[in-house]
Amino acid sequence: MTENQEILQEVVIKFAGDSGDGMQLTGTQFTNNSALLGLDLATFPDFPAEIRAPIGTLPGVSGFQLRFSSDRIYTPGDFCDVLVAMNAAALKVNLTSLKKGGKIIINVDGFDSKNLRLANYPDGENPIENNSLENYEVIKIDVTKLTREALKDFTMGTKEKDRAKNMFVLGFLYWMYNRSMDNTITFLKEKFSKRADILDSNIKALQAGYNYADTTETFTERYAVAKAKMESGNYRSIMGNQALSFGLIAAAQKSGLNLFLGSYPITPASDILHELSRHKNFGIKTFQAEDEIAAITSAIGASYGGWIGLTTTSGPGMALKAEAMGLAVMLEIPLIICNIQRGGPSTGLPTKTEQSDLLQAYYGRNGECPMPIVAASTPSDCFDAAFEAVRISIEHMTPVILLSDGYIANGAEPWKYPQSSDLKDIKVAFKTQLAEDEIKLAPYARNEKLARPWVIPGTPHLEHRIGGLEKQNITGNISYDAENHQLMVKLRQEKVDLIAQYIPDQKLDSGAESGKVLVIGWGSTFGAIKSACIELQSRGVSVSHAHLRYIRPFPKNLGDIIKNFDHILIPEINNGQLIKIIRDNYMVDAKGFNKIMGTPIYKAELIEAIEQIVNNG
Repeated sequence: MTENQEILQEVVIKFAGDSGDGMQLTGTQFTNNSALLGLDLATFPDFPAEIRAPIGTLPGVSGFQLRFSSDRIYTPGDFCDVLVAMNAAALKVNLTSLKKGGKIIINVDGFDSKNLRLANYPDGENPIENNSLENYEVIKIDVTKLTREALKDFTMGTKEKDRAKNMFVLGFLYWMYNRSMDNTITFLKEKFSKRADILDSNIKALQAGYNYADTTETFTERYAVAKAKMESGNYRSIMGNQALSFGLIAAAQKSGLNLFLGSYPITPASDILHELSRHKNFGIKTFQAEDEIAAITSAIGASYGGWIGLTTTSGPGMALKAEAMGLAVMLEIPLIICNIQRGGPSTGLPTKTEQSDLLQAYYGRNGECPMPIVAASTPSDCFDAAFEAVRISIEHMTPVILLSDGYIANGAEPWKYPQSSDLKDIKVAFKTQLAEDEIKLAPYARNEKLARPWVIPGTPHLEHRIGGLEKQNITGNISYDAENHQLMVKLRQEKVDLIAQYIPDQKLDSGAESGKVLVIGWGSTFGAIKSACIELQSRGVSVSHAHLRYIRPFPKNLGDIIKNFDHILIPEINNGQLIKIIRDNYMVDAKGFNKIMGTPIYKAELIEAIEQIVNNG
């Protein structure tokens, strides 16, 4: 047949179907394939909270959005060019996110009367038979029938054969975008090496989808995206929780300490437990505790024993860990608390993203209980943020909260991974003996960073009290003295504030050093803000972007940067939390842009918000 290949700058594909249709696996495989070609990419997995959500229903739709490009990109895209809809519900949920004129690859078997009813279409209405999709290019494929036909010689049941539908679709897309199937075949061989029937059926379905596209006269156009122009180096595709885990491992290696994770499974943090459990060769110990309280207190015990103590959770778990966090603050020992945020309150939206735990991290403990807060901004940035959280915790003898969220945790992007020699050592100084002028240990004597000594239990002559009651300054004895309590509260706060002298100054991500609008962001809003600001700057709009990694304390020059702009805009995936802290610290009339829908902020939304400020003040 005649074959035409069109070169595209970028493509956004959304895979959508039931949670049992394998859309996350399909999207991940296409992502890995794109990464191997040297394309820049960004992903956004979106799936139900239930392991097996109601089949065919709107709440049961699982989606995976992938954007791949020959240029640098920072978001998975506001709208998609191609929508793969495995059933009627998938089409209904995602049609509004498809660009006009975009392609819809439809599994026609998913549009029978039952599926249409479950997707709440009116009786007698079928979107693939009426004119409702006339503004799109519709590609109808009976994926179910064709997959069964390809696997007719396999002895497995119909249900087992239907599980390979996603591989048929993936093969079709590999043909459409002129890709090799080799990496997915290798993946399948590794995953199903002990299940020959599953392995062979998936490979057969993958090849059948590719061959169907190749031999059917209906499809005559293929597409390709050129390799991205990126800084030279070794790259891999990485998800946020993976990168965070690797950053923790790297910090353990660079500090010479063992790492202990005490964790209780919770979405979307559980993957950190899974990942770290694979790396026992690096001296990593993982413990799945019976509850959140046991998880953090076991980590506190590890820190007290001279290890890097780590606990991971999400918002509901943070609430349960609050008392033990206060204990760690009182003890003044290193501890890393990773909060991978999700929609709340209560159980809330377990698989949807939100940034709504910032004030909880800032204030959510009894008493005056200050803790440093570090926030990751992209999947690959999780590595650096985790490494930095460990450094601050050890060098300043304090618990540290590391904030990520579901969007970052489950998203993926290319990561130029560092060599060990590129990473700075983390200085650890255990106190092992008394100084010449010491008669007995002073466990709360402080150095220039106001950090107290770290003493491993059992060290001769360095015995000292431990516990949650207030400590007497210097001696560490229990004290109920009013003036001592005020002194200790002030010292603990001053120690956290002093960290500002040991972190980098805030820099602008883009834009001039002064102007009309400064957009301040934190966490996963990074990509949308960066994309919006770069586009507006290309049009001559006076807008700059500052993104915060250090939220407590702020970099010492942040106030000076803020003073250089007429207006401050703070976009957040919450109801306005960082904005309260910025207003409190810098007395500035910042404006907020807030979205609380369980989805990321879109570039187009931010452009409109910035333009309104520029035009109307």
